[in-house]
Amino acid sequence: MDNNTTPQSVISSEVEITGTIKSSGSIRVDGKLDGELHCTGDAIVGKSAQIKGNLMVSSAIIEGAIQGNVTAKDRIEMKSTARVNGDIRAKRLSVEDGVQFVGRSEVNPSGSPISGTAPVVSAAAAEDKTDEERAEAATVRSFARR
Repeated sequence: MDNNTTPQSVISSEVEITGTIKSSGSIRVDGKLDGELHCTGDAIVGKSAQIKGNLMVSSAIIEGAIQGNVTAKDRIEMKSTARVNGDIRAKRLSVEDGVQFVGRSEVNPSGSPISGTAPVVSAAAAEDKTDEERAEAATVRSFARR
């Protein structure tokens, strides 16, 4: 083993795990996980991986499928084959063309809480709008939620 590389745990494509995985190092998942992944190192979700649960990691490279939220202390990198159905949160985000992502994202390089909030439109104000204006506002809200 090269001294410049950090050890990495591997869950191969033939392995299915139900439960929580906790790792103090880096991990690569190519198999199925029905549960959470807590990793103080980096996590790689391989192309054949299928995860149903939340990930809390230092950094993540996602190539496979995740149904759950992903929280990274530093960076989330979604490759073109990634399929994520859940919210993501990180200081940095990289998304390749072709990614399937349904959820909300919070990217905050400073890591500090965001003070601003989205404006709220009251029901009375919405009634004053035409049907076309209400439809446009609904489209903008649904896009903002993704």
